[in-house]
Amino acid sequence: MGQEADKSGYELREEKAGTVKIADDVVAMIAALAATEVDGVAAMAGNLTNELLSRAGVRGLSRGSKVDVSGKKVKVELAIAMEYGYNIPATCQKVQAKVKSAIENMTGLEVQDVNIRIAGINVSKEK
Repeated sequence: MGQEADKSGYELREEKAGTVKIADDVVAMIAALAATEVDGVAAMAGNLTNELLSRAGVRGLSRGSKVDVSGKKVKVELAIAMEYGYNIPATCQKVQAKVKSAIENMTGLEVQDVNIRIAGINVSKEK
């Protein structure tokens, strides 16, 4: 099985069955979904453009998540909004572990870094 990368995704070459190509956006979506499954993470934070597009009905599932796939290695950058009252360092460690595990299990890629930026705190009193 050979493996090649290009700028838009990662390609797995199966000699008998053909090829499977994983788009970078898919890896970013996996990272974003894994991050939001951790208690204390309110949401992925997007930029103003993403916020406007989501209000207009265009929804970017990977917003707040950026990946750099180089060969078989991945670097992930996440921007998240946290719930008020959670320990930021402990929650971020859980997010890093969850994202790394999800990407490696689902794609076979090796995660080098999971960098997190806390972009906001959700202070809603609904609990």
